[in-house]
Amino acid sequence: MKLVKRNTYIDTLERWQDKAVIKVITGVRRCGKSTLMQMFQDRLLEQGIEKERIIAVNLEDFDFLELSDPKKLHAYIKSNMKEDGMNYVFIDEIQQCENFQRVVDSLFLRRNIDLYVTGSNSRMLSGELATLLSGRYVEIRVFPLSFKEYVDWTGEKNNLSQKYRDYIENTSFPFGLELWNEKKQLFEYLEGVYTTIVLKDVAQRYQLIDPMRLESVTKFLFDNIGNPLSIKKIADTLTSDGRKIDPKVVERYLRALVESFVLYPCRRYNIHGKELLKTYEKYYVVDIGMRRMLLGSRITDIGHILENVVFLELLRRYREVYVGKIYDLEIDFVVRDETGLQYIQVAATVRDKHTLQRELAPLLKIKDSYPKILLTLDMDPDAEYEGIKKYNALEWLVE
Repeated sequence: MKLVKRNTYIDTLERWQDKAVIKVITGVRRCGKSTLMQMFQDRLLEQGIEKERIIAVNLEDFDFLELSDPKKLHAYIKSNMKEDGMNYVFIDEIQQCENFQRVVDSLFLRRNIDLYVTGSNSRMLSGELATLLSGRYVEIRVFPLSFKEYVDWTGEKNNLSQKYRDYIENTSFPFGLELWNEKKQLFEYLEGVYTTIVLKDVAQRYQLIDPMRLESVTKFLFDNIGNPLSIKKIADTLTSDGRKIDPKVVERYLRALVESFVLYPCRRYNIHGKELLKTYEKYYVVDIGMRRMLLGSRITDIGHILENVVFLELLRRYREVYVGKIYDLEIDFVVRDETGLQYIQVAATVRDKHTLQRELAPLLKIKDSYPKILLTLDMDPDAEYEGIKKYNALEWLVE
């Protein structure tokens, strides 16, 4: 089984190499963070870095179980350091170490350590670690495989439509590539990933005492990707379906799923008022295959699935991604970076003229000169409508 080349992430790590910041690599479990760390260690060896200067600890490996004690972890790294020259320290799943913040802070104070840590929970960047290391770390967000990474792995870029179908019908978790031709094993693998992340990891870490209710909330959110939601709306809908639940409980479960990178929120941005709105966020799932395993296939979901895939790709390319609101209309995504804004509308097809007009309408209401793009699955030539450029979404995804 050949490995997927994750060169974008490797190149990012190399740009930060030897710089006086902690490299914090975050992402959902099984998205390939550990493999990425190993790949980067191989890159260091190619640069001529001595193997003895690379110290790697995986806190989920039983061999390193005792290093979940912060004093022992700190002592282990110190005892393996070389005093003359730089040491490259990699700590995988750092949150498994109690009071890991103190260890990270202490190691960072040493000028001859270049420190890389991974974690499967965003909470570690919102508490004491963020306070201790304010301005001294960079977060590198890692996702499961993008459509481009999958296509590159196949070795050819022809027949993108079939490749996209394979991509959304199977999984984007890297190990899943080995099981694409074994549907039963793939289902069991995704079921295991789901159980580990949602029912064990999330439930145990956040002390959620009702796993069945957590699963109900998870299924509801998976089933409503791309729909504007509020805490109250989720609670009211589940209660009306016979699964009574308090909004405060929903909020707690939702926060746990987001912090564990199972779901990604997308806040709304008022384009006319140039401000973020506080209500009716949208949520997208980290892996369509896991959603399919939990809910089964939904033929009517083609547009929302494409929207989900595009959203995750935008998160890979940009730091800020929002849902756009322009008067009473909505634009699927607004991205913002150092160059300004970009507006992106997503639709499965716009070959029907009424559908095309509906998708163009919100973009046409925007009067600034920032790029406006319409992405569809239609295998048609690129087109332009009053400055709005229409592209095939699959070709855009593999750019």
